[in-house]
Amino acid sequence: MAPLNQASAAPQSVSQAIPLYSNGMRIGLLGGSFNPPHLAHRAISLFAIKRLNLDRVWWLVTPGNPLKQQGALHDLDQRIEAARQMADDPRIDVSCLESVIGTRYTVDTITYLRRRAAGLRFVWIMGADNLAQFHRWQNWRRIASEVPIAVIDRPPQSFRALAAPAAQALARYRLPENQAGRLADQPAPAWVFLTGMKLSLSSTGLRNPDGSWRAK
Repeated sequence: MAPLNQASAAPQSVSQAIPLYSNGMRIGLLGGSFNPPHLAHRAISLFAIKRLNLDRVWWLVTPGNPLKQQGALHDLDQRIEAARQMADDPRIDVSCLESVIGTRYTVDTITYLRRRAAGLRFVWIMGADNLAQFHRWQNWRRIASEVPIAVIDRPPQSFRALAAPAAQALARYRLPENQAGRLADQPAPAWVFLTGMKLSLSSTGLRNPDGSWRAK
């Protein structure tokens, strides 16, 4: 990976933090600390674009995940620039919107985006490991009622994820996988469980014990 730029990588205004778009576009939202960003983030995004018929995926680089310890979290500018280098595709945009508008919870970010960009069709993208703990997220039921959700299978998390409280509560809103391309057009709540992704990298596995990033 090329050296990180020394200038600030994080936009300072909402207009800079929200990627360019046109009304009617289908936008996948992939949130996370990206600490560090890795090939699985990119692979998941390209997989979602293909399977869900998306126009773009926005990586929402969070200032910090309330459900994770923050001690090993790298500087936001460093994570933003590393994410841009890792994305390396015109269909993937990197945003630090949450730091600009001062949100920490996904529900607030989604609510803001739906108001600010009402002409877009958003889909929230998460891994099966996140579905397994989705019931712990702040106002998770409201998230499910705001945007359709695409869950990317991450073996061996499949059974645990589909047996989790949130998956059970939302079971009647689950679309068959062969209808995944229609998800962005469905009124929420609606979700789909996508199989076929075999890459299993994680940010945790790419960090050294001292929190520094391993070379990729």
